[in-house]
Amino acid sequence: MTPGAPGRPARRVRICYFNTWAGPLQTVADYLARLPGLDLRPLVSNAGDPELMRKARLDCDWYGENARCFAAMAHPEIEFLPAWIAGRAGLLDVAKAPREPGEERWLVTMAHQPQGLGELAPKVFGLLAKTGVRHAYYAFDEASRNMPCFAAIAPYLDVLIHDEAPLAEAGAANLKPGTVQRHRSWVANLLPGAAGLAEAPEEKIYFLGSQLGLSPHRRRQLEFLAARFKDRLVTSCDHTTPVNGRGELARFQVGACPESRMFATPGMAATHTDRPFWCGCLGMVPVSEDSKTGGRLEELHRAGLIVRYAHGDLDALAEACERALALPNEARRRIYDHFNAHETVGRVLAEALAAAR
Repeated sequence: MTPGAPGRPARRVRICYFNTWAGPLQTVADYLARLPGLDLRPLVSNAGDPELMRKARLDCDWYGENARCFAAMAHPEIEFLPAWIAGRAGLLDVAKAPREPGEERWLVTMAHQPQGLGELAPKVFGLLAKTGVRHAYYAFDEASRNMPCFAAIAPYLDVLIHDEAPLAEAGAANLKPGTVQRHRSWVANLLPGAAGLAEAPEEKIYFLGSQLGLSPHRRRQLEFLAARFKDRLVTSCDHTTPVNGRGELARFQVGACPESRMFATPGMAATHTDRPFWCGCLGMVPVSEDSKTGGRLEELHRAGLIVRYAHGDLDALAEACERALALPNEARRRIYDHFNAHETVGRVLAEALAAAR
């Protein structure tokens, strides 16, 4: 059957995810099969540092999970062909590889990884654009201000998902007319429904953070929660949770999501870290801190899909946690269903690709 035939989506799309932990161009399926045994020593600055190697493994696996999510994307208007992945060594092969009939080819980049190409980034992305490869960039952590190459690569973007309002003027001015833009947090890099909803969760509050992100603002809240809720608070301040251990978090009733140090600027006031989205997808009730100026995750708040508390207000934090701990399973099921249907990276990206015609 040809694209657009009855019963067949009108578009055939193949994505290639650029990941600086990857190497030659290959299928995502092959990459994920090799990922557990991938030798990271050539990819880190000091392979003799055990702690650095441990964090590298956590980080590499986290980015690998993005590949899994992108490879599993679905949309009624698009037939997604088997996804590819490439690092620096394989990026130009995205343009050279043969195409199937009717194939649209998309490069997907994320975070600040385009900067991994340094000054070559605009040249590489420009060359790919000339060969008909379209570019979707899912940015986070104020990329238009904090990633040096943003303004230079902006003319080659067909889709831009970002967490800033507004974008930096220099970068925004370089976007071409018609670029599909979405103002969104980086959401959960989980397959929808990967973790089942716990019907009898532990009545505990879970906080997932990192030593780097444990600012005085966050520490004050965590110390307050520890004194108030005692053994009902479970805290993890590791670099991140291992990919194969994430499903275990679904046993907790509540996820605490204080503001991150990266989200204290005016441009980031409406978005949040991925923590509330993780929590919702895992069946935890997200307790989310608002910004100083208000309005963070406003639509989710108005829909009753998060429990929000005023910025830095400890009494409001305690009250929000108590409310979240008391929510019945019916309310938790509504939160779980929404986040798995709408707040995962694959769903967000697939919808943006469908809008980019």
